[in-house]
Amino acid sequence: MKTIVVPTDFSPSANNAAKYALKIAQKVKANIKLCNAIKVPSESVLAAQVAWPMDDLESLREGAEAELNYLTTVLEKEPSDIDNGFKPNIKHTTGVGYVTDYIRNIVSDDHVNMVVMGMSGANVFSRFLMGSNSRDLINKADFPLLLIPKGYAYKPIKKMGFATDLSENDIDALHSLANFARYFNAEILITHVLQTPGQDQKQIDAFLSNVTCKVDYPNIYYRSLQSDGVKDGLHWLVENGHIDMLVMIHRKHSIFDNSYTQKLAVKSKVPLMVLPDEFDKFLI
Repeated sequence: MKTIVVPTDFSPSANNAAKYALKIAQKVKANIKLCNAIKVPSESVLAAQVAWPMDDLESLREGAEAELNYLTTVLEKEPSDIDNGFKPNIKHTTGVGYVTDYIRNIVSDDHVNMVVMGMSGANVFSRFLMGSNSRDLINKADFPLLLIPKGYAYKPIKKMGFATDLSENDIDALHSLANFARYFNAEILITHVLQTPGQDQKQIDAFLSNVTCKVDYPNIYYRSLQSDGVKDGLHWLVENGHIDMLVMIHRKHSIFDNSYTQKLAVKSKVPLMVLPDEFDKFLI
């Protein structure tokens, strides 16, 4: 059975992301697993000098479990506007340790198809998204990561923007994205940023020819963006392209590197899906 993992710190942003994930789960017929990681002082550089009281740890666990139970109840009561008769099964888990490792272990153990979370939170999770853990997760993730802007309300996904640097590896990722888009009958707008008129035309033609041959999905279109930089070009797409989701490949040492993906995640006004390099699995 398909599973979507939703990490949460119980902030409004995280809870909003959980509601967005619920809508996706209803549409693609997937279950949901909520998770919360308790970070303790033993992870610090002074670990050998810290004794974390078991009573305090148990109290944190109980508090997290209570919050997870409440969030589960809230999600189960959410009305569904998707008429397919499917109701996601919602489970939850809590653990102790590094957020990044905890999420990766859950994905690996439970054969998770996607991780959905808020772009900013109120507590520890906000530092996770803005700090080293976020960069670490994007860098190490071998699964799709869907980031939801703070306060963004779900609406039917009609158009996805797929940002590419025309790498041949992106064809497989586009094929996976097309499987996801079918659930929504959504358009996929392939976008490549040109910094010089006429730049990369032969490469563009070859890439689109491969798309036609290898990706069996009719609702795919291409648009080049003329811009002084990739960052400005993609921000223009988000602001003016009427897209409901932006999809990027995270590739080390490229225009879509870790630091840039992080900056776009913080500023994006639409959900941002980050796919690992050479991703060729079923998206959901």
